[in-house]
Parts: sequence; C-alpha cells; structure tokens
Amino acid sequence: MHIHILFGKVILAGATYMDIMNSGGGIQYTVEQTNKASDAKLLSVFLNRLKRMVRAGTTYVECKTGYGLEWKSELRLLNIIKSAKSQMHIGLSTTYCGAHALQKNKSAEETTNDIINNQIPALKDLIQNGDCDVQSIDVFCEKGVFDTDQARRILLAGKEIGLRANFHGDELNNTGSAEMGAEIEAHAISHLEEISDAGIKAMADKKTFAIILPYTGYILRLKMPPVRKMIEAGVPIALGSDFNPNAFSSAMPVTMNLACVLCHMTLPEALVAATINSAAALGISDKYGSLEIGKKADLILCRCPSWEHIIYEFGDHEHVIKHVMKEGVIVHTNYLEEDIE
Repeated sequence: MHIHILFGKVILAGATYMDIMNSGGGIQYTVEQTNKASDAKLLSVFLNRLKRMVRAGTTYVECKTGYGLEWKSELRLLNIIKSAKSQMHIGLSTTYCGAHALQKNKSAEETTNDIINNQIPALKDLIQNGDCDVQSIDVFCEKGVFDTDQARRILLAGKEIGLRANFHGDELNNTGSAEMGAEIEAHAISHLEEISDAGIKAMADKKTFAIILPYTGYILRLKMPPVRKMIEAGVPIALGSDFNPNAFSSAMPVTMNLACVLCHMTLPEALVAATINSAAALGISDKYGSLEIGKKADLILCRCPSWEHIIYEFGDHEHVIKHVMKEGVIVHTNYLEEDIE
C-alpha cells in the first residue's frame, strides 16, 4: 500500500529483485514504511489508488496484504481493506499474504511456523466471528524466501480454514511451484516466468489458473512467461496488474496491451483473461466477468469504434473509456474538454 518511488530508480539502475531484497530494500523496506504510516494515511492512499483503478475501467480488485508480515501489522492491513470496502464503489476480494517475505530476524522455517501455528488460527477466529472477510491465501514461493515444502504447508493450512490457494510461484527461479500448486489443487498461481513443461502440464490437468503479470516482467526485465505454450496446453489464463511499489501501474488496459505485445496473446485472449477468467480466478464468475442475464452489470462505455481500442490505444484509456458502471450504476465518468463544452 505504501508508495516508495526509490524502488523504480534502483531497478532502472540495474539491480535485480533479489539484490534489492537482500540489501534490506524491496518488501522489507515497504513493510518498515507501512508500519510507520498512520491508519488514516494508509486508508487515504489506498482509496486514491482504487479511484485510479476505477478511472481505468476496473470494477473488481484482488487486494493482498503482505506489507505487515507480523500478525499485528497484517491484521491492521486487513482492517484498512475492510474500511475501504465500505467507502468505494468497487468490489474487493481480500487475500491474506502474511508469507510475502521473511519476518525480521526470523528464518523461513520460523516464519512458516508462526504463520501456521499463530496467524492462520487467529485469522480463522476472525472469519468465524464475522470480523474479517478474506477469500484467499498467498505465499511467495521462491529461493531465499519460502521453499516449496514451506509454501505447501502454509497453503494447506489456509485451505483448511476455507481459503483459496492463490500464490506467487516460479517467478525468478523454477522451484516446482506449478507442480506443487496443481498437486494441492490451488485455485491460481501468479507470475510463472520460470515454469517448466511439467508444471504447465500439471496446471492444465487440474485447470489451475495462471495469473500473468506482464508489467512486472517488463519493469524487472524478466523473461515473459510461456503464455502461448500454456494456452495451447489448456491452462486457463487470467491477467493482473501486480500494482505494487516496484510495478506502479494501476491500469488494466496497459496490462492487456503488454500481454499482447510481450506475451503474444491475441486481443480477444487478453480481453477474456482480464474479464471472465479473472473473475473465475477469484471465484466470482457466477456474478461478474461477462455480460449475461442474471449477472451484475459491471461494464464500461467507451468512445471508440470498437472494443479493441481499449487495448490498442496504449496509455490513452481515460480518453477511450467514458463511463465506468458498477452493478448497473455509473460510478465514474472520464470527462474530456469536448464533454464540458
């Protein structure tokens, strides 16, 4: 949630993601700055970012915690997300991501045990008492963070309390995350830049969603996930912006354009991945993600000859998108000078 523009400067200077983390930057720095900020400040910043997403046509967002790590701080972020839900005309699906990085001065195993033995039971109590609304659990399965076995244990503990497994995998290294995720019947796996052929087959067999985040690969100079190979194998593809301090883009039309240019998706594939498949990856496709009788009327009205211009006009989406509608009500209008005149 916390802005820190220095991430962009360091990355653009040539540092890798793990270089930044190992030097005390990245997630750990953001955790430190988030803990210093007041609840009011975090909520204000969060609401402003959600408004930017709405202007770009988004009506439903998966929002992860993960910049707290310790339970007290994670709970604080969950409460801020809960507050935002009541103040914005946007749908929010909450993902608990206490396993985003290692806790300060703790090993991966110590952090894993704290999450399984303390944080998840506390989260279960909150959910059962109606004090918390969380749908999914995430873990950063990566070398130097949580290994595949630790990630599996955390995800299974989350599934035991009714959360969907929706996690980071095979981003910087091939860790067997895709195979593990398919094995435990994870709902979705994000990133997958380093997925193996065996991982693709495993995900295809279980119909595990691949959440592709092209802006992250672009800004970190990573190779792109083998999206065409995944599609041909039958892996369902969804798209996400991965909005965070080192991937500071809140606009899904930009994500869709990058998916076409960098991941070789067709425009119709990008549209499906950003709408109905994204809704399905969040478990809400029965109500959202497509224009069908009986579903919620979440849609955008555009100033363009065809829908392809939403993707085609790179970075000009606020000109293309005129109205954003949430459940049948216009919640935002992007005015142009000619509209005012």
